[in-house]
Amino acid sequence: MQYISSDTNVWIDFSVIGRSQYPFRLQYTYIMHKDAVTDELLSPPGLGEELVSYGLQPVEISIEEFFLAQSYGERYKRLSTYDRIALAIAKTRNIILLTGDKALRNAAVEEEVSFIGTLGILDQLKETNSITLEEYRYCIEQLLQHNGKDVRLPEAELRLRLNE
Repeated sequence: MQYISSDTNVWIDFSVIGRSQYPFRLQYTYIMHKDAVTDELLSPPGLGEELVSYGLQPVEISIEEFFLAQSYGERYKRLSTYDRIALAIAKTRNIILLTGDKALRNAAVEEEVSFIGTLGILDQLKETNSITLEEYRYCIEQLLQHNGKDVRLPEAELRLRLNE
């Protein structure tokens, strides 16, 4: 099973559409710094615990990851502490980063870290038949309905997927 270092916003997207369990149907083990699970996954209440019940693994960071995350603070001013930690985990462990955050994606490109976001996860779910086409369309429709409010995804990409 492949590990993925998680940021919070993708989980929020899936939570908003009531499908938090879907990413866990893929052959990934999602990890997140233990403090981020308790400090960032606060809305809706219980989201952190829900994701842990599905399989999200809270992890400690190594000294190397700690110092790398600190160094990112100097280079990437727009990243939060937990964004920098998620990036450091992905870089150090040579795993994929799960994020939809533009600043974090840009930093990942600079650091040569692969990443995937909400739409990439949904596409993989569809391609692997982990969800039905109807479930996929429902997710895209719901993301469109909440886009610009609780969800911030490229509308053109959502509409393109809906029209396929």
